[in-house]
Amino acid sequence: VQLVESGGKLVRIGESLRLSCAASGDTFDDYAVGWFRQVPGEGRQGLSCLSTSGFDYSDFAKGRFTMSMNDARDTVFLDMRRLKPEDTAVYYCATVIEGDYNDCLQSYEMDRWGKGTQVTVAS
Repeated sequence: VQLVESGGKLVRIGESLRLSCAASGDTFDDYAVGWFRQVPGEGRQGLSCLSTSGFDYSDFAKGRFTMSMNDARDTVFLDMRRLKPEDTAVYYCATVIEGDYNDCLQSYEMDRWGKGTQVTVAS
């Protein structure tokens, strides 16, 4: 599956933003799919994941970030609220074959990545 993220842009503190991740020519039916972010000099941080077990969120993403999927099961979204400067990062979606992982919030478990989309939160 090829992944294409979109929706990243410059926003102000407190604003909301929706990111999208499309599975080009495929669906997410056979995969767990997650959202991650990365700032320069740091590793990729897991935000949320959708698998056959349902939605899972990292502790710091709960309450402000919501993941969802469209009915065609070929696009996932990440809705982010009350954005802060520390949310500035490149946001990625990633997949792993369903069942072939232990924790889809861990970046090392994922084997397909999109190119990312930049989110910048300015004061």
